[in-house]
Order: sequence, then structure tokens, then C-alpha cells
Amino acid sequence: MTNLFDRAKTMQRLDSYLLGLVFLLTGNLCAAEPDAVGVTASALRISPAVIQLDGQNRRQQLVVTATSPTGFQFDVTHLCELIVGQPSVATTQGSLVVGVTSGNTDLKIRYGDQQHTTQIVVTDLETYPPIDFQNDIMPLFSKRGCNSGGCHGKQSGQNGFKLSVFGFDARADYVALLKEARGRRIFPAAPERSLLLRKAIGTVPHGGGARMPAGSLDAELLTQWIYQGMPWGSANAPRVTHIEIDPAERVLRAGTEQQLRVTAIFNNGHRRDVTSEAAYTSNAELVAQTNQTGRIATGKRPGEAAITINYMGHVGAARMLIPRSQGDNETADTPAHNRIDELVLDKLNKLRITPSELCDDATFFRRIHLHTLGSLPDPSALRSFLKDTSSDKRRLAVDRVLKRNEYTDYWTLKWADIMMVNAETLGERGAYALHTWLRRQFATNRPYDEWVRELLTASGNSGKYGPVNFFRGEQTKEDLTKTISQAFLGIRMDCAQCHHHPFEKWGQEDFYGMAGFFNGLEKKTLNDSNPYDNAADRELVYHRGFQATQHPTTGVPVPMRAPGGPVITAEMVDDQDPRVFLADWATAADNPYFARLVVNRIWKSFMGRALVEPEDDLRSTNPATNEPLLDYLAEQIVSTGFDLKAVMRMIMQSRTYQLSSETNATNRDDNQNFSHFVVKRLPAEVLLDAISEATGTPDSFDGMPKGTRAIQLWDNRMPSYFLETFGRSERKSPCECAKSSEPTMAQALHLMNAPEIDAKISHPAGRLAVLYAQALPDEKLVEELCLAVLGRFPGEKEKKVAGTLFRDYPRPQAAEDFLWTLLNSYDFLFIR
Repeated sequence: MTNLFDRAKTMQRLDSYLLGLVFLLTGNLCAAEPDAVGVTASALRISPAVIQLDGQNRRQQLVVTATSPTGFQFDVTHLCELIVGQPSVATTQGSLVVGVTSGNTDLKIRYGDQQHTTQIVVTDLETYPPIDFQNDIMPLFSKRGCNSGGCHGKQSGQNGFKLSVFGFDARADYVALLKEARGRRIFPAAPERSLLLRKAIGTVPHGGGARMPAGSLDAELLTQWIYQGMPWGSANAPRVTHIEIDPAERVLRAGTEQQLRVTAIFNNGHRRDVTSEAAYTSNAELVAQTNQTGRIATGKRPGEAAITINYMGHVGAARMLIPRSQGDNETADTPAHNRIDELVLDKLNKLRITPSELCDDATFFRRIHLHTLGSLPDPSALRSFLKDTSSDKRRLAVDRVLKRNEYTDYWTLKWADIMMVNAETLGERGAYALHTWLRRQFATNRPYDEWVRELLTASGNSGKYGPVNFFRGEQTKEDLTKTISQAFLGIRMDCAQCHHHPFEKWGQEDFYGMAGFFNGLEKKTLNDSNPYDNAADRELVYHRGFQATQHPTTGVPVPMRAPGGPVITAEMVDDQDPRVFLADWATAADNPYFARLVVNRIWKSFMGRALVEPEDDLRSTNPATNEPLLDYLAEQIVSTGFDLKAVMRMIMQSRTYQLSSETNATNRDDNQNFSHFVVKRLPAEVLLDAISEATGTPDSFDGMPKGTRAIQLWDNRMPSYFLETFGRSERKSPCECAKSSEPTMAQALHLMNAPEIDAKISHPAGRLAVLYAQALPDEKLVEELCLAVLGRFPGEKEKKVAGTLFRDYPRPQAAEDFLWTLLNSYDFLFIR
């Protein structure tokens, strides 16, 4: 065999793993140019239709939308002219309308040759409205960042002053302001001299700097609150129930703006403009950014951005779609194989993106084997598929792979990662029992809702009944709440354990309401008369019945209920296991999370990217890149009786799945909308098995039968330098995200130099030895190796490299180096 320097020279002639590493790390920096063509307006629309201002310190954000002669809508809020009929009644501050005195007047809005008139009604301007601490002061602290985790909201507070993070405990914040530090922060006799106000406007030193201008409406609000006697507010004061966002969705051009308007809806029906009080974040700042007044600016890159709006724990999102410029090439007509394609094409047409061409047969065949089975295709089966000229051969190939035994191995592995089947926490017997139970579910294609329901209600001997071990991995009801919510509902409850979730509607009431289902869950060690048996490795898991869970701060019992689910009372539970009620709700066909999460997971497994990323974070402020598609897939899995294979079949038979990874001029920057196939590196276990398959030399694992594959391992602690280096999951969190697919230098060096791989290549019973025995000519030998390793016939690159090797080195040396070079190639290491 040649030395490492010769092998390195050979490897430069193919797409090496290092080149793949550079490609993935640098990405593609091209972006479409913005459309600079001006648009005239044929109509104007004003939101709100009538401007109502009730009391001092009220303001109204306007949104002015123009419509072009072709029907295209665009924002002119900050480009139009605003003319108030009677400035003594109201005035404008930018795009805000502010009352001056009580009365009625009109507002003229002009843009180009278009004009629109609307009414302004101002009432009660002579008096300042009663201020409510929760409704008025708390949102101000949140808006100005006072209660953020980096300021007074952190656990230890800041400079002796602590607020609850994100304002989750208004009562504690009220006490901190008025009572702590001997009340020095408030000076009721002279509100303007209060330390709270002076630090906020920067007239005395403040570590956080000035948080609001002196004389601003916010400063006036603080001053008036102190003047009114720092009221907490009436117990009957109206409370916010939700927020409305206008516009909730808009198609924009690159390099343009869009103003948002946010309205708080109270439980008495009252509406208040809170655009200036809400907080805004963008999930794609290269596509669209936002400032803290709800003014969005799009960049040069086409795509989609979700703008998250948070007001007093009530969250929503506005979707901004930025298509490619009008001047770019028009999208081509693309046929659809099924409804998936129709929904994907609908989105691509809006973005003016043309999808890539279909991948070739060899790429498709390799792709379905790796995604469904975690295995390379057999060369003889590949030859037969490539020779087949029937029009439905891809459909039939999908049906065949879904019937293979390797399907059970691979999908058990994937779900063992999600369910944290870990011998370190469950014990060897428990981990093996849970893994074996999982295998049976996939081997029989048991409906997903059925086996999840069994899992969530499992009780019994952990050594004999696999699913009870799921509850042994988490030690507290709080841990179980976070794990089950994330694994089966796509709700991340970690934040809500301590405070209101900053980007979702869940708070401590929701967290401990969910924890109530596991309050009373017991685990008792089973004694065993066998002295050689590890008794601590077996436990009896059972539930003692309904037990109220108390709020950790107030000590008040929290009603038992799942996030968004109905309240479960002690009378309803009676003497039953309360987890039954959770399982019934969670696995119901109309559950808003259960079906969406599992199809999102499946979609990511086959498409390389989930419709919602991260795949188990289905909050309202993290919308899917294609909501109609996610809804459709969820409907389909419900209609098939939660048949996982049915959804997999539907995805693999779609044209979207079968697209090439090669991009075109319109989709090279698209990483969200599935206009081309997303290239991903093989997972650690799949890659190790692929090397074993390619070389014809199986790996060996301590204590496991000969021929055991990496995807069949039930113990994730099985010693393997390869699996550790290539990022197998540690199974410490309920998601596949713990499995790393990021390329590293250590991986590249291992593939080039590992003695274990060298031994596999030169093994006397390996693939090369078998091919040598057949006395094949060089061209035929190269062809067989490419079919086994790359899943395709050799191309010009492989033929050229092989020709050089077989000319310059003895045949055995040349063949070994060529095989090693293929194992380091981009086409082997990645699913394309």
C-alpha cells in the first residue's frame, strides 16, 4: 500500500471530505439584487379605519397600504403625507396619531395622486386614565429591557434591584419597587425626583444608561403612576386576552419597508394600540430586520422571515415573504407527483423560484436506502433498478425498501435517541427492555398514537415491561414535564418552569399544570432472591393517583392540565392513573401538536431540513416555512391511522423529494423551501455501517454477536472511537439534535489515516479480496467498487484517478488506494 503522501495526492483528484467541509462551512454568499423599479398606487387603505384615542398618553400607530394597478400591495406608511384637519384636536408624530384635546377631526393621507380621509375621535383628554401596574407599568419595563436576563431580571438582580425575569411575577416586582431599599426608589411627594424616573431618563448615573427620553410618553407614564399613588390597579381591571397584528402576512420587495400595528384585546372587548410597547424579533435577519417600533426593513436576499411580537406574555408572529426580483427569469412550469409537490410549488411560485431538475435513478436509489434503512443499496439490486425501464419503478422501489428488515433497525435507533434509551440512566436491563419494545413497534408498524399512548401510561416491572423504563430516566415530575412535552408535543417548557416563556404563551401555571400528571408517580426498587442479579437494575413503576401540585412561589394548588388542554379534576380522575387523561388528550386526532410534530420529524429525516426548525419547537412564534404543507401532512397521518410508513411513502414518491441537489440560478440561495435536495452527511452509525458494507468487512462490538451493525446497537455507551468522533447521540435530551452531523478536522483525519479502515480495505475476506478472486479486468473492478461505494457507475473523475493509480502502482496497491479514495469522497460521505 502507498504511503500517506501518495494517498493524499490521489485523494486531491476527487471531491475529498475536506472539500466538503470547506463547502459546508463557507456556504454560498450570492444574493439576488433588489428590485428598484418604482410602483404607482391606484388605491390606499388605512388601518385602523377609524382612529379612537381615549384619554391622555394614548397613541395610535397607522399602517398605510397602497395597491398598484396590478394588485400588488406595498407599505407607504412612512412615505405618505398626513394632514390633520384640526391640529388643536390631534397631531401626528411620524406615523403615530396623538390626541391634543377632546373632539373630532379628520385625517387626510396622500401618496402620489391618491388620497384617503379617515376620522379621528379623541375623548377624555382632560384626564389621565387610571394606571394599572400590570397593564401599563410592567409592559414598559419589558419594552425597555429592565427585566431582561442581562439586567435587573437576572437571578441576582442588578446593583441591589431585582425584577422578575420578563415580568412573570408582577406582584413581586411591585413590592420591590415600593418596599425594598426602604422605598428610596419612589418619591411620592415629588414624582419627578423619584430615583426610578431619574435613572430611567439618565439624569442620574445608571449602569444600563438612559432607557427613555425625558419628556417622552413613557416618562410621562411613570410620572403619572407615581402621581396617582403608585396604584396596583383594581381587581376588576380588564386584562389582555390576546394581541392582533396587522398585517399578519405580507409579500414585500427586497430593500423595502413594512410598518406593523399591534393591538391588545382586553377581556371586556376594549382595544388598545400597543405597537410602541411590544417587543419584536426576526428569525431571519438577513431577509428582514425590525426595530422596536415594529418597522420592518427587508434586505437584498429573497426568502421568508417571521417577526415575533411579544406583549405582556402574549405572543404572535407576522410573516414577511420576499420573492426574487421581477427582473429575474420567470419560473418554469413544473409537474407535480402528489399534493406535497403542489403545496411546495405554490410557495416557490410566490418566491419566483424554479425547482431543480429530478435526480438521476442511481442517486434516488441510494437516497431511499440510506433514509429508510440506514444502509447502502446492494450493487446487484442497483443494477437491476438501473436496467428497469418501467415508468413506475421508483414507486415500486419505495414500496420494497419499506418492507425491508433494516427499516426496523434504523428507525428504532432514531427513536431510541429521542427517547433517551441510555444504559447509564436506565441500567443495562432497562435500556435493553425499552429498546426491544421499541423494535416491536416498528417491526409491526404499529400505529404511532397507539404505542405512544401505551408508553405514557406504562406501569409495572422495568425488567419485564420495556416502556416503564422511559419514566426511570427522569428523576422528577419537572423533568418528565419537559421531556414529554418536547418529545411528543413539540413544546419546549424549560423556560416556563421558572418564568413566563419569552417567546410563547406558556407560563408557570402551564408548566406545573402539566407536572401534575406525574405528581404521585412512584419508583420502588425490586428485591430479588438471586444473589447474582442486580436488584437495583429493576424497579416497579406505578402511579398513586391524583395529587395536587403546588405553585413553587405562591404555594397555591395548580389545576392539572396539559398545555392548551382541559383541566382535569380529582373527581374526574377518581381512582385512575391521571396519566390516562394526558395520553387521551395528547394522542387525540384533533390535538394541535401531536400529529404536526411527528410528521415534522419524518419530513426532516427525509428532506434534510424540517418544516419547523428546530423540529421539536412548534411554538406560534416559530412558524413552518410552509404551513399548508405541514397542515396537510398532519391531516394525512391522522387519516391513515397514524401509519408512519404511509407518510414516508408519500414523501419519497413526491417530486420534491426526488429533486437533484444541484441548484440553478433561482434557487442557489434557497435553504428553506425545498426547491432542491438538501445535502447532509451520513449519521455516525450509518457511516460506520456504510464503510463496513463498502469494504465487505463487518465491524465488531464488545459483547454483541458477530455481524451486528452499528444501527442495531441498543447501548449508546458501546465503546467506539469512530462513533464518538462522528457525533453519535449521548441521549441526554429528548431529540435527535444531540446527534452531531457537523464535519470536523478529526473526522477528516480519521477517514484518511485510521488503521481500522486500512484493515477493512485489506481484509483477506473483504470486498477487494472477493473481486480479486474473480480475475476482473481493471475497468470492471473499478465499476464494481463504484457501484458498491458510491451507488453509481464510475464517472470521468473516478476513471481518470483509477487509470493513474493502476498505471503507476501494482494492482493490489492501486485497488486499495482507489477504494480508500472513494471512502473519502464527497459522494460517499453525504446523502445527495
